[in-house]
Amino acid sequence: MKKILITGVNSYIGKSFEKWTLQYPDKYSVDTISMRDDLWKEKVFSNYDIIFHVAGLAHADVGKVSEERRASYYKVNRDLTIETAKKAKLEGLKQFIFMSSIIVYGDSSSVSKRRVINKDTIPTPTNFYGNSKLQAEDGIRALSNDNFKVVILRPPMIYGKGSKGNYPVLAKIARKLPLFPNVKNERSMLHIDNLCEFIRLMIDYEECGTFFPQNTEYVKTADMVGMIAKAHGKNIWISGVYIWAVKLVGYMPGKIGGLVNKAFGNLVYDKSLSNYDKGNYRIRSLEESINQTEG
Repeated sequence: MKKILITGVNSYIGKSFEKWTLQYPDKYSVDTISMRDDLWKEKVFSNYDIIFHVAGLAHADVGKVSEERRASYYKVNRDLTIETAKKAKLEGLKQFIFMSSIIVYGDSSSVSKRRVINKDTIPTPTNFYGNSKLQAEDGIRALSNDNFKVVILRPPMIYGKGSKGNYPVLAKIARKLPLFPNVKNERSMLHIDNLCEFIRLMIDYEECGTFFPQNTEYVKTADMVGMIAKAHGKNIWISGVYIWAVKLVGYMPGKIGGLVNKAFGNLVYDKSLSNYDKGNYRIRSLEESINQTEG
């Protein structure tokens, strides 16, 4: 029986993983704890084997954030993570799993340029959110040893039923628009079930290191929008007519150009980075995951 403590009671990923472990009642015991005040410091960590640290501040509109808010990202995403890991190590836990993000490599490239992250790509965060995650990684990696194994996960965009972020926006578009531009782009994505299974394998095999889980398939935004529409029994015309307009807007400075590049930009992990030979975590194909999310 592996005893797991999840930090962050309202986390989508944390709650999803806790639910995922219910399939294995004899293998895992899971508790959660809030990190919103200092009461967590009184919690006895030594009753657990593993900390799954998902508490943190999520990505925000980095263009409209006060200096005070910016500082809070470092306080929560970096300082709280390191402090939690130090307490876990001091109390004899065996493993610390940290949810970082592909955002440590910066933003996606423009609509017209393919960007592939490989084993030699150096993280270059372009905003305080990515930088706070990267600094947290550096802090906890320094604590890792044979008795305290630190796992750092750098997933791409995570989606699933009830998820937040970019996916629900695209799903809303797919349900409402009659037409969508057939822009050729590629994105790495990760369905929540594939992530939960990957985390489970990290625990089972007592892993240590930095990992890059992703779905088997790269995602073209237009194809995904088409799948979402189909899941709702709706026809949407995927057209090449307005590709030139999308690319043109992508070159515009400011928020509009940024939103276009966010939706149609290119950002993928080299597939070799995401292979895991001790178990198959990619239990949902792209189409299956879309149907499950929209069902």
